This record gives sequence, C-alpha cells and structure tokens, in this order.
Amino acid sequence: MRVLVTGANGFVGGRLVRRLRARGVEVVAGYGPGSGAGAGAAAADDAQVRWVELEITNPQSVRNFVAVPCDALIHLAGIASVREANQTPGQAWAVNALGTAYVTEALARSRDTSGRDPVMIFASSAEVYEPQAGRAHLETDRVGPTTPYAASKLGGELAALSWWRGAGVRAMVVRPFPHIGAGQAPTFWVAQRSRVLLEAKRRNATAVPVGDLSPIRDFLHVEDVVDAYLGLLEHGRAGEVYNIASGRPIALEEVHAKLEHVIGVHPLHERAPEEVRTDARPYLVGDASKLRAATGWIPRRSLEQVLEEVVDAQTG
Repeated sequence: MRVLVTGANGFVGGRLVRRLRARGVEVVAGYGPGSGAGAGAAAADDAQVRWVELEITNPQSVRNFVAVPCDALIHLAGIASVREANQTPGQAWAVNALGTAYVTEALARSRDTSGRDPVMIFASSAEVYEPQAGRAHLETDRVGPTTPYAASKLGGELAALSWWRGAGVRAMVVRPFPHIGAGQAPTFWVAQRSRVLLEAKRRNATAVPVGDLSPIRDFLHVEDVVDAYLGLLEHGRAGEVYNIASGRPIALEEVHAKLEHVIGVHPLHERAPEEVRTDARPYLVGDASKLRAATGWIPRRSLEQVLEEVVDAQTG
C-alpha cells in the first residue's frame, strides 16, 4: 500500500508518517518549501519514506506530487494556527481552501490516468461549526465559521466534497477537535501556558498573566487523532464528514490547574488583556459517535498523560 501525506513534517504529519511505516505502508511525504523534512524525517527514519518538497499553493508542484500512483492521500498541509490564520486571512484562504482545491483536482486527474481509485482524507477543523453552548457538536449541525481560519477550512471542505459529488473522487472530511502533545508549537494554548508556568517556577514568580479561562474545550492526545486517521483509511466512507473528539468538556481553568499540578507551581492569576482571545468561542465539544461506529475508534490517552508529555518535552 502507498499513501501520500501532505504536511508530513508537521505536528500531526510526522507522527502519522511514523505510524504508517510501522504498518509496512510505503509513504510519500510532502513538506513545505524551506521547512525541510525535519522532525518528520527523524520520526520516520526509514528508507521507505520518500520526502518531497511540496508548495501547496502552486498547482504544478501539487500535480507533480499527486502524480505518484497511490492508494490513499491524507491532506494535512495547511495553516493550523488559528491566530496566524486570522492575522493573514488571505494566506489562510490560499493555503487551506485553494490548496485543497488543487490537491483534489490533481487527485482526480491522477486517478483518471493511473487507473487507481485512491481515497482522500482532508483535515478540516471543528471551528467550522456554528457556535453553540451546552451540547456536543454532531456532523449534522449547521456550519457557521466566525473567523478567517474557520472559513478557510470550510472552503477546503467544499473543494474536496465538490470533487466527490461531481467527479467521484473518494474524498472524506475529518473535523478534529483541539489536540495537543509534545512538540506542539508554542502558539497553541497548552504549549504556551506550559512555558509560562515553567518560567514562573524558574523565577519563583508569585503570579502569572492569564486570559479568559472560562471557555470549555474538548482536548485530545495527538496520537488519538492519528489513530482516527488510520481507522478511516480502512473503514471511512467517501463523501462523509467525521468528528474526531473525546466528548469530554473541560474548562480551560481546570486544564490550567492540571498543568500547575504537573509542573509543581501554584501562582496567582492576573488577568492580562493581551492574553484574551476575542475570537475564542465559549464552548467547543464534539460527538464522535459516527467515527466510533465506522471504525471502533475511542480516545485511549488521558488528558493528564498528554499534559505530562507536553511539560516533559519542554524540560528535557
């Protein structure tokens, strides 16, 4: 089996490449210009992984990458940081939406010439849902993006699924809820708070700046997300949308307290305007019953485990 992975040197991509190779899958791994294969290559460390530079907003680069005959394509490349996407909305649309359109179109053309009929998985985001409080999102809920990031991800969904409806490309969409793990960029909240608290411990600080800790989230270990991708490769259905979620609501305040416990520091919280995200929705929790019915997937790692891993990675 051969699988193409875009964004293969990213936070999720490097782990996915490694797990695919552990299953004996041949992998063609695409990485962004100038970024290098980096951690993804080190994670895979296998001659059966072919690393290819891929410019996702360049149609010819995408066509060259997708021209490799494959059995599946997992499209992870994109601007994953909500903050970065919201600061550069045009670039977010170019990468997340237009880039996905290029990938799906190239896959359709490659399918027609190679005689293969690969499955495609597009990594969208739970942020595409219309905000609601007090209930876990189902895939049938209305979409209603409220940020440039979420809108660009929904654009990618439309691009992928339009090729399913119009040309039979076996595309499916996944909507992962927030996922964390060792090595995640410090622009993401858990990694950033871990650094703040570690620095507070180092300096014996009595207080740390915080934003709004009242929002409710649904956190996953990144390896559980990878488990879901692997399950959908075998059992997912084209044209469908799948949530990847724990279904367990937890307030950011409680997550912060758990981080404090892991690090061994208990500072006062000082509200800081620069820490407040005005675009953050108050409630984001998902229902993964559809994914579980299709693949048997359940999250197997605890929040406490992943928080310890995040902290250990920053202190090791």
